[in-house]
Parts: sequence; structure tokens; C-alpha cells
Amino acid sequence: MSEEKIRKSVPKKRGNRTGFTTGACSAAAARAAAWALVSGERPTEIECRLPNGQIVRFPVHETVFLDADTCRAVVVKDAGDDPDATHGAHLTVEVRRLPGRAGVIALEGGEGVGVVTKPGLGLEVGGPAINPVPRRNITENVQAVAEALLRTDGLAVRISVPGGEEMAKKTLNARLGILGGISILGTTGIVRPYSTAAFRASVVQAVDVAVAQGCDTVVFTTGGRTEKFAMRQLPHLPEAAFVQMGDFVKAAFRAAIARRVRRIYVGAMIGKLTKMCQGLAVTHAWKAEVDRDLLAEAAREVGAPEAVVEEIRAAETARFGAERLAELGLAVPFHRAVAMRAIRRLKADHPGEYHLTVLVCDFEGQAICRVEEDECA
Repeated sequence: MSEEKIRKSVPKKRGNRTGFTTGACSAAAARAAAWALVSGERPTEIECRLPNGQIVRFPVHETVFLDADTCRAVVVKDAGDDPDATHGAHLTVEVRRLPGRAGVIALEGGEGVGVVTKPGLGLEVGGPAINPVPRRNITENVQAVAEALLRTDGLAVRISVPGGEEMAKKTLNARLGILGGISILGTTGIVRPYSTAAFRASVVQAVDVAVAQGCDTVVFTTGGRTEKFAMRQLPHLPEAAFVQMGDFVKAAFRAAIARRVRRIYVGAMIGKLTKMCQGLAVTHAWKAEVDRDLLAEAAREVGAPEAVVEEIRAAETARFGAERLAELGLAVPFHRAVAMRAIRRLKADHPGEYHLTVLVCDFEGQAICRVEEDECA
């Protein structure tokens, strides 16, 4: 492996240092435990492929053989310059051989990993709060080092976080119906310092770069998945036109308006889109909850039964409403109704001589609808 392809897990730049998600650390610990079980060796560091394709070398805090068929490994989370409730968490993974169950990799939640108790999170109720992208990433990393063993046997991969229940009290997990611990999260594997001025400044800088390269259009997205979706929808635009604004809606719009950008696109999923309807300058979960009344009224507007409207009003996530409306065949009109509200609010809060279009995708990054400001008059 060439040195330039391996990103060290202790970046140098102070103040804007990225860290690693609970999902990435879990995948590294799982890979280390699986490697130990296969090789009989105790790794002190392990190379792990992140969901975004990067290869990172993680220090392995501990590797212990519990018996001939079970190994435990621990990776300590470093959240970079945006330390959160899980900074310093010991992501602990036990990998256990399942004789005769060729190819099976069974993920389990242990102590300190939350249990899902409500719908609307895209996870099985009653199962561990391990999000879909980390699930795939953990599985792929285990497969990469245990290919030979998996030809005859399976592996159980149990993720635990000592102290996770206490950490979860500093998060919104309980309100979301995740009880007993933290969530295993992350769509790229990287934690960016969203709470610092550095990321906000990087959004403004990205707009500057786009304008400097002759772009009169910018596409603001809330993250990597929405950016990929928007790029598929707008293949004629140069890469420089796409700006991940994250949670910083106000900073992004102010920068574009100040630089006389003629056209702005916003690519988003239902949660962040609802926050934009609320007029929030910063859409991070810590800033404000999703306005469920707004979602309920949008559902009523497109013909949802009153019982469903009240379910949405009582739910804890925007995703719940999106999934219930999809079950009724009302996904497109529902998302259009929310997008139109978002456009009206964004244009009111950020006036300027630009045309606004909102592109909405689902949780897999698949297109749902496109709404132009002209439709919102």
C-alpha cells in the first residue's frame, strides 16, 4: 500500500482537524478482531477502508483472545476538532466463529449500543442502532480479512461501547426512540468540525472558488449523499459548482448572493428540507427540532388520512412522515409540498436576484422531485 493512499488518523492541521465516526471506528475494530481470529496475531494497528473509499490506519487499543473461536478488539474514537458525546469512546467488537454457517456475517448490538424502539429511522424496531452505511462498511471490512474462513464458517460481530448509555444522555437518542446507548453512525467515515467557524468559512470559500472558475450557478447540498444525487441530476455543471454547505444555510446563501450568483440549487432530504422551511440559519440537530406540525400540515394538504396526519404530528423524525406518505403513494406530492414551503422561506429570508430550485431525494439518494421557485408564486 503506497504511503499517499493511507491517511494517518492523527491529522496535523489544528482547529480544522477531522476525526472518525463511530461507524468507522467500529469497522476498524471489527477488522482487527477478525484478522486476529484468522491469523492468530494481535494487531497493534489496522488498515481499514472507510465508506468513502479512503484507507486509514487506526491504532488498535486492545486485542484479546477470549477463547479459540472468539476475539475482541478495541479502537478509541477520535472526533478531531469537533469532539462530541462519543469522543474517546472505546468501540469494542467481539468476533465469534459460527461453525458451519458459511458466508454469514451477523451484526449484533452489545452493551452501550442503543436499541431502536420507534419507526422512522430506517432501522428495524427492536434491533441495534447501527445505521445502514456502517453496517455495510463493517461487513465489507470483515469479509476483506476473513475470506478464507467464511468459505466454511460464519462470524458473529458484536459491537459494544462501554459507557455508551451515559454518553447517549448527551444526545437526542432518547427523543428519537433509541434507548440504552449510542448509535453507530457515519456515511463517509469522517467527522468534520461542523461546530467550528472553520467549516462555515470553507463553505464561503467554496462559493468563491466556483465564482472564480466562471460559475454563475451553485448547487448547495447538505452532505455527500445529496451531492452525489445532485450531480446526477445536473451533469452539465462543473464539479466546482457543487458546494457541500452542511448545516450552514445562511452562510451559503449570503455568500452566493454577495457574489451575484444567478442560479442556486439546493439538494436535500426531508429532514434538512424541513429545517429550511423553519428558517433556521444552521440546521444541525442540536439547534432545533424538526417542526412536526409543518410536516403534518403538508401531509394533510396532499390528502393524507387524518389518522396519518396525527401520527406524523406525534412522530419524532421527518423520516417517519416521508415513509408513511410513501406507503400511501403520496411521496412525490408530499415532498413537493415541503419543498415549496422551503423555497418560499429561503427566498423571504435571503432575498436577491437569483433563481432558486430545490431537488429532493430519498434516503438512498434517489430522486423524488424537482421544484422551481416559479411554481411557488
